[in-house]
Amino acid sequence: MKILHVETGRHFLGGPQQVVYLINALRERGHDNILVCPPDSGIDSVARQAGIRVQNLFCVGDLDLLFAYRLSQLLKEQAPDIVHCHSRRGADFLGGLATSYADIPAVMSRRVDHTEIRLLAARRYKPFKKIIAISEAIASVLREHHVEAERITVIRSAVDAAAFSREPDYELFRSEFGIDEGMIAIAAAGQLIPRKGHRYLLQAAAALKDRYTNFRLVIFGDGYLKNQLRSQAVSLGLDSVVQFAGFRDDLDDFVGCFDLLAHPALTEGLGVVALKAAAAGVPVVGFDAGGMPEAVDNGKTGVLVTPESVGELQAAIATLIDSEPLRREFGEAGRARMKNEFSIAAMTDKHLELYESL
Repeated sequence: MKILHVETGRHFLGGPQQVVYLINALRERGHDNILVCPPDSGIDSVARQAGIRVQNLFCVGDLDLLFAYRLSQLLKEQAPDIVHCHSRRGADFLGGLATSYADIPAVMSRRVDHTEIRLLAARRYKPFKKIIAISEAIASVLREHHVEAERITVIRSAVDAAAFSREPDYELFRSEFGIDEGMIAIAAAGQLIPRKGHRYLLQAAAALKDRYTNFRLVIFGDGYLKNQLRSQAVSLGLDSVVQFAGFRDDLDDFVGCFDLLAHPALTEGLGVVALKAAAAGVPVVGFDAGGMPEAVDNGKTGVLVTPESVGELQAAIATLIDSEPLRREFGEAGRARMKNEFSIAAMTDKHLELYESL
């Protein structure tokens, strides 16, 4: 089978990584893949290093009709069996337009759970035979937008559990982030934007700092709220507690060194960072929102609390700080769950089944 994948995201975040996982697994099973992406995107270099066949097309957004035209010409030239559009910012709306013109069956992955205008949603999803939701939460949002239930299929994101089974370099970790042995290290990772809920985490950290003198919070990620969140941390007296580490493409190497992951997102498609933490044996604390209840087995691999509740978030973190045995129990359960339920092989099987049905 020949599959042409379209991913137009600028940065190599959770979505593009899933695309690389899928293409590599499909290739191992003997299927032909072409990845269409912008030449300046994060996935471009990663895919090329992985030996994936890449075709660069510029895309500046949903109004870039030239991208749609070039993609339609490429589709006629390559004649794939299936087109899989993986992202927004042009790949869905314009990708659907191009596949309709080329008369090739297409599917689309939806990774975010926020709402959109119904009229635009109807136009966006109309060209696609199937819409792949990465969680039941996203499937529910799609149904609310009047997308027919028979066109929706749920295929959850995967995590490379084997990659997180290796012992991390604790010495390098402590040196890199200035965290002494014996300290409780808490990680948070995500774009510094409102829906990721960092402001609530900082408030919780402020409430914890007087009770615990041995914990540190490292926040990974970048975004337009960076300066605002830094100012909030200073105003809360968290200078010696919180460290803003920026975007790190080597975060996977360090995540297993942390004692817990805090992920207070208010909306979340699934929460790939929570999957990675679990695969590394790290318990997760977060808000019970979006796809997080699917990523975290509440009370077994982590703790989920009421969204926006700083008090509950603080209490959940404190519970795990106080109990190393509980952290270990949650971590071991999370690692097993990722291996059994979120494998790349299972995710690939479901995609192949869907492709073949079309």
